[in-house]
Amino acid sequence: MWVYPEIRTLGDLSTYYRRQTPDRRVFLFEGRDVTWGALEQRANRLAHRLIAEGVARGDCVAFLGKNSDDFFVAMFAAAKAGAAFLPLNWRLAASELADVLADSEPRLIIVEHEHQAQLPGAPFALPPLIRFGAEAPLDSYATDQPATPPDRFVSEDDTAILLYTSGTTGRPKGVMLSHGGINRMRLCEHLEGAYQWRDGDSFLFSLPNFHLLGIGLSLQCLYNGLSLTILRRFDPAESLAAISKEHPTLLVLTPTMIQMLLDHPDAAVTDFSSLRLTMYAGSPISLGLIRRAIAAMPCRFMQFYGATETAGAVSLLRPDEHDLGNEGKLKSCGRPLPLIDLRIVNDKGEDVADGQPGELLVRSPAVAAGYWRNPEATKAVFQNGWYRTGDIAIRDAEGLYYIVDRAKDMIVTGGENVYSAEIEHVLSVHPSVGAVAVIGVPDERWGEAIKAVVVPAAGAGIDAGELTAFCRERLASYKVPKSFDIVETMPLTGTGKISKKDLRAKYWAGLQRSVA
Repeated sequence: MWVYPEIRTLGDLSTYYRRQTPDRRVFLFEGRDVTWGALEQRANRLAHRLIAEGVARGDCVAFLGKNSDDFFVAMFAAAKAGAAFLPLNWRLAASELADVLADSEPRLIIVEHEHQAQLPGAPFALPPLIRFGAEAPLDSYATDQPATPPDRFVSEDDTAILLYTSGTTGRPKGVMLSHGGINRMRLCEHLEGAYQWRDGDSFLFSLPNFHLLGIGLSLQCLYNGLSLTILRRFDPAESLAAISKEHPTLLVLTPTMIQMLLDHPDAAVTDFSSLRLTMYAGSPISLGLIRRAIAAMPCRFMQFYGATETAGAVSLLRPDEHDLGNEGKLKSCGRPLPLIDLRIVNDKGEDVADGQPGELLVRSPAVAAGYWRNPEATKAVFQNGWYRTGDIAIRDAEGLYYIVDRAKDMIVTGGENVYSAEIEHVLSVHPSVGAVAVIGVPDERWGEAIKAVVVPAAGAGIDAGELTAFCRERLASYKVPKSFDIVETMPLTGTGKISKKDLRAKYWAGLQRSVA
C-alpha cells in the first residue's frame, strides 16, 4: 500500500533518503546546500541532545524562529526523539505566546536569538531553552552526540506535529497530527493523478513555518525526494528574485501572496518560465485575481482546500479545470482526493440537496487525532468519524464543491443569510479594486449591514457610487453593500489571510454578533 514502506514515522523520512541519495541536495538556504546525508546526521545528533535534556516520548518540543534548514533539523530531531514538534508563530506578542505555551507545556524551546525577546517573562515560568543564531549555530549544541538514530520507539499514533489554530474564533487550540496520519495523507496524494513528481523538481518555501500550508507542502515535497529552496519569510521582491535565480518548478502561495507578487513592480521582469505548477490555498481566491495570475504566470494552476485538522488537502480544483472560458468553475475548490469523503449537512446534521448550502464535513484517514489536552473542543468538531469544518459549502450537479463562506463570516441581514465570499467575488473583478473584504456591521434596522472594505488597485481611485451600481447589476438588492471603507492596506493574520476579526473589531466592540 505504501509508496515507501520504510517511512513509518516522520523521523524515518531523512533516514530513508540518507540511504538512497545521501549526496543529493535537499535544502538550499542563503546560498548554502544541505544534503540528505547531512540532514540525517544533524537531526540524529540533535535528537540525542533532546533526549539528554530530558525530552521523553510524548513530550512537546517548541520551535520559535523563521524559516531555515535548522527548522527542519529541529522537526526531524523531535520526531526521532518521539516528541510532538510545535512551531510557534513568531509574529505573536509575548502575551499571546504565553497562552500557547501555557496550553502546550513544552519540555524545551528551541529559539532563535532574534526572537527570544518575544518569549513571555516573569511571572511566566519558561522551560529550558536552546538558543541559536549566527554566533551559536544549532548544530553546536550537539557536536558531541552520536550521528546515528536514537534507540527510541516511536508509534505511528504518537503526535508528530502540534499546530495551534489562529484563534480567530476564540482560545487557540493545538491540533495533533500523528505520524500515521501524515503518512496516510501522503497515500491519498499518491493515489491522486493530479500530483506529478518529476526528477529535478524543486519547491520554493517562503510560507510561514508555523502553518500547515507551509509545513504540509514541504513534507509532501520532501517525502517525494524534492529539493527545497528556503526563504526566511515571504517577501514579494525576494520571492520574485528567487524564482528568476533558482528556477523552482513548484510554488505554493495564499491568494494574498499571489496578489502581492503580481502587484510588485519586479513581477514585470521576473522569469516565471521554470514554474510548471503553482498551487494556492489558505482562503478563497477572487475571480479577478485568478484571471490575472493565469494571464501573468505561464504555468498550470491547482487550488486545494483543507484545514489544519485535515493534515492536508481534502479537495482539489485540478489544473485542467482552471478554464478561463468557464469562470464559474474557478470559484470551486474542486472534488475530494482519493480515500476522502465530503458531506454537506444542515443544522440538524441531515444531508442537503445539490445546490443547497450547508456545513461541510470531512472524513479522511489523515484527519487529526483531536486537540491537545482539550477533550471538550475535540468532541465538538470530531463527531462519528467526521470533522466539522465550520465552512459553508455547496455541491453542484457535477460534483464540484464551492466554499461560499466561513460560518463565522456569514452575514445575517434582515433575516437573510448572505455569504461575504459571493460579494467579494463580484467586487474583485472591478478594475478599480485591488483587494476587498466584506463584513457585517451592526445596524438597528437590519441587524447587520453589509460593508465592503476595499484597497484600490494601483493608480486607481474608488467611487463608492460606481461600485454600488456595479454590484446592483450582479447581485440581489439585499446583498449589495450598504457602505464602503477605502483603506491602504488590510490587516493580515499570521498565516497571510485577511483578518476579518480585526476589520470587524471597531464596529462590534462590546456587542454580540449574530453569527459566532
